Amino acid sequence: MEQIEPIVIALWLSLKVAFFATLINFVCGILCAAFLFKYKNRWTSLLESFLTLPMVLPPTVLGYYLLVCFGSQSFIGEWLASYGIQLIFTLKGAIIAAAVVTFPLVLKPIQASFEQIPQAILDASKIIGLNEWQRLIIIILPMAWESVLAGLLLGFARSLGEFGATLMIAGSIPGKTQTISISIWEAVQAGNDQLAFALVVIISMVCILILWLVKVLNLRHWKQ
Repeated sequence: MEQIEPIVIALWLSLKVAFFATLINFVCGILCAAFLFKYKNRWTSLLESFLTLPMVLPPTVLGYYLLVCFGSQSFIGEWLASYGIQLIFTLKGAIIAAAVVTFPLVLKPIQASFEQIPQAILDASKIIGLNEWQRLIIIILPMAWESVLAGLLLGFARSLGEFGATLMIAGSIPGKTQTISISIWEAVQAGNDQLAFALVVIISMVCILILWLVKVLNLRHWKQ
């Protein structure tokens, strides 16, 4: 029983972080993909490079940037503090870290699915008088939903195992910010191989399931 409780708590915290990080990326990913799809020039190309930067930067570097941006000495940190919002060493900070790290995994599949929509359909939507928002909601998203869901699942799986940036900004507070990946690290450091093994098996099984779902969605998409 002593081993079960920390496993359940760590898994629950990881699921919360992954869910809210994916929710943030769902909204931001669609908006950014729609903007990049509509406006294609050298400036949006530069913006796209910036948005996909977390894919290649080490998570600890991203964590450092987040500390600088949201720390108590920064303008953003002071502004958030004036509204009683604290990100450093909180679960909210872990969610922001996971969202930033996994954003490219959500953005790129959505972008690719938008690019595959036939131009004739988009032109027809203009002829019938749909505005940009109506076209996005009525035409683009229903046609791209499988790729959007696949990107969200990839982002969710990656958020479950996020370690570096989360540890930098949220720390390792048992029961508050100690997600499953951080718990594995703590268990190994403490020599608790039994707990570490149990956590590794759980996170591996969840990620395998999610990757299988992504594969199924991709197969359905290409068969259509």
